[in-house]
Formats: sequence, C-alpha cells, structure tokens
Amino acid sequence: MPLFNVYPLYNITPVSAKDVYVYDEKGTEYLDLYGGHAVISIGHAHPNYVAAISNQVAKLGFYSNAIQNPLQVELADRLEAVSGCKDYELFLCNSGAEANENALKLASFVTNKSRVIAFKNGFHGRTSAAVAATDNPGIIAPINAQQKVTILELNDIEAVKTELEKGDVCAVIVEFIQGVGGLDIATKEFFEEVDVLCKANTTFFIADEVQSGYGRSGKFFAFQHYNVTPDIISIAKGMGNGFPIGGILIHPCIEAKFGMLGTTFGGNHLACAAGLAVLNTLEEEKLMDNVNEMSVYFIEKAKEIPQIKKIKGKGLMLGLEFDFEVGDLRKKLIYEYHIFTGGASNKKLLRILPPLTVKKEHINQFFEALVDVLKN
Repeated sequence: MPLFNVYPLYNITPVSAKDVYVYDEKGTEYLDLYGGHAVISIGHAHPNYVAAISNQVAKLGFYSNAIQNPLQVELADRLEAVSGCKDYELFLCNSGAEANENALKLASFVTNKSRVIAFKNGFHGRTSAAVAATDNPGIIAPINAQQKVTILELNDIEAVKTELEKGDVCAVIVEFIQGVGGLDIATKEFFEEVDVLCKANTTFFIADEVQSGYGRSGKFFAFQHYNVTPDIISIAKGMGNGFPIGGILIHPCIEAKFGMLGTTFGGNHLACAAGLAVLNTLEEEKLMDNVNEMSVYFIEKAKEIPQIKKIKGKGLMLGLEFDFEVGDLRKKLIYEYHIFTGGASNKKLLRILPPLTVKKEHINQFFEALVDVLKN
C-alpha cells in the first residue's frame, strides 16, 4: 500500500539522533537546527527522557481517563511550578491542533458565542476550528470554512475593538511569536490592549504557545514578555520532546463540567512520563538561561552577514530574512553541509528552531556554512 502523498520529502532517512545531531542510515551526521518543527526541546535521546519512558512503559503504558492517574497530577503541579502560571488548571490532549481545538471549543461553551478573531499569517493547526482560524485558504476545506472566523492584521487594534464590540466573538487567538507565518511579533501595546479589550467584552484571550512555549522564547511562555493574562494557553511541540502530547492551561475563572472536554489518548501514562522528563530537565539544566545566552550569540553572528536583511523572533525561535527565496539555500545546507533548517510561508525566511541545548560551536558551524553558501 503506498503512502498518501501529502509531504514533499528530502531524500534523507534519519535512523538515530543524539542531542543536536541526527544520523542517517549511512552514518552521516547532520546538525539539527530545526528540531522537527521546534519539537525537540531538551535534545534528541536525552538520557533522562529515555529512562523515564523506558521505565514507564515497562510498568504501564496506557489506561483510559476513567481511572486515577497520579502522573497527570504530578505533571500539572510541575508545570505550574516551572512555568509560573499559578492556579491555572490543565487539560491534556495529544497535539497542538487538538489543544487549540479544545481551547476554541471551551471558549465557545463558556461565552455562548461562536465567532473567532485570528490574525494574518497565523497558524493554529489542521483540525476543524483550528484550521479555520489559520490564515491559509489552501488547507481549509469547505467543511472547515463553515466556522465563523475573522482574520485581522496584527497591530490593528481599532479593527479588534470594532469586531469585539459586535458582541459575538467567543475568542481571540494569537501566536505571540508567529511560527509558520514567519516569526512576526505584534507590538507590546497591541498585545496588552487586546487583553484589556477581551476582558471588557466577555471574550476569551487564547495564547497559542504550541511552538513558542516551553522556554523557546527565553521565558517559559512567549506571552510572559508582556503584561497579559490569557484565559487559555495552548501547548504541545516542545512539551514531549518528540512524544505526542499537548494540552491547554485554563484560567480558574472557567468552571469544569463532566463531559465538557474529553480524549482517549490524552494524558496517558507514557505521555506524562515524557512530559515530566522534559520539565525536570529544563529546570535542572537551566535550559532557559542557555536559550537567552545562545540567542544573543546567534543574533550577534547574524548581524555580521550583510545578505541577512532582517533578524526576526525571540530566544531560539528565530528567522533570518533575505532578499531572495531560501528554498535552494536550505537544500544546499542540508545536502552539502548536513544542517537542518526550516522554511516558512514567507519564502524569503530561514527558520532556526534548534534543541534548547544548542551551543556556540553549533552556531559557529551553521554560520560558517551559511557564509560559504552565500559566496557561491
């Protein structure tokens, strides 16, 4: 049976990985500065992570959410402690799309409204409401387009105010650092005013931290760079270091009811073991400090290259913008220099999303290769 052909694939077959390196079937070593879409947070095959999953699967890999699971409680407590999000409650699921889907559903349930405000170049997932709130008509099927979504320009606070005052908006969903869209960030004033307007209009403010969360921005969550209090925070990618896990943090003003949300696999024992290993390693190894140090170093190196027209993003969620499309550049980096990087809907942007364990020597290796490619 052939695979359903929906992915354009590089001709590379990874078979193993360690920290910031990936190895193919021929033993070729690749520097991973993309982390599989920002998923690899604490490094490939981290010993804490491997031990946690191995020990758990040997005892109990899965049971349903109809029973007590102390690992879920432990994960919630650790997440509260490490993130600083006091008094929020946790609902666990399996992916970022599912997290945003549940966030939007919960907002609609509680407010009894149905319209969503999202923003140009935003990406929130590929499921029903999440994909409708994504600014990419090419991935929105007619069944998704039935959702009531208004896409506005980032930083257009008057448009947000006008739409909220119509009284039918259940949620405003925003990435505090856009991912697929190209690392754009709204102004501090915009984010903080949106938060105020949401609260004044009985509308939920949803922080999509699926890609920017878990230390990648230099703080645990990207919204923590601003004076805002999201009603719901969606999380996934770096949460499990490769194991499928997602969730939403829910403000205590929102009351749970039996049956309101549900999942079969969400919060399973293996997922919780992976999630706990990530949180413990982030804290023990002070990886957010490393993010901030390496971010400064990376940006300093990038400023030395005249072909780079703009440096975008924060922390280790960075973009390098050129005055040409970067598709061929990415191919040369991966095939000739054995370095993984990422693209974006902005075809002139190179995305850099390495494991949070990346060091100066890895950044140096990248820039030496980049300078070499740009000469040719």
